[in-house]
Amino acid sequence: MKADRTTDPRQARLRERLEAIRARSEKSTSWRASTRYLTRLVNRDGFVPVRARLAREDLAFLAGARDELIAFADLGVRLLELHRPQESGGITSDPDNPIQRCRACMWRWPCPTFRAIDNALDT
Repeated sequence: MKADRTTDPRQARLRERLEAIRARSEKSTSWRASTRYLTRLVNRDGFVPVRARLAREDLAFLAGARDELIAFADLGVRLLELHRPQESGGITSDPDNPIQRCRACMWRWPCPTFRAIDNALDT
C-alpha cells in the first residue's frame, strides 16, 4: 500500500501520454525512403510540386521525425522514472497526507522537472 500513496495521478497521466506517443510513432511508417524520392522532385523554387508545399527543410524534418519522436518519448519516460514522488520520512501533522519529495532532486513534490514536463505536455 505504501507504493499506492507515492503514485501521483499526474505522473501516471504523463507516462500514459508519452507511451501513447511512442506507440503511435513506432506504428507509423518511416518517411526516410519516401523523402529520398521526394527530394529528387524539389523544383528550382525549392518545393516539391504537390498540393502540400514541401521545402527541403520539410523533407529533412520528415525523414527523421519518427525516430526523433521515439527518442523524445523515451527521454520523457526516463525523466518521469527519475523524478517521481517519495515520502520524505519526516514527522508530519497529517499522517494520511505525508510530505513528499522527488526521488531524484529532493525538491518538494511536484519538483520543477516534473512540472516542466507536465506543462509541456498539457495541451
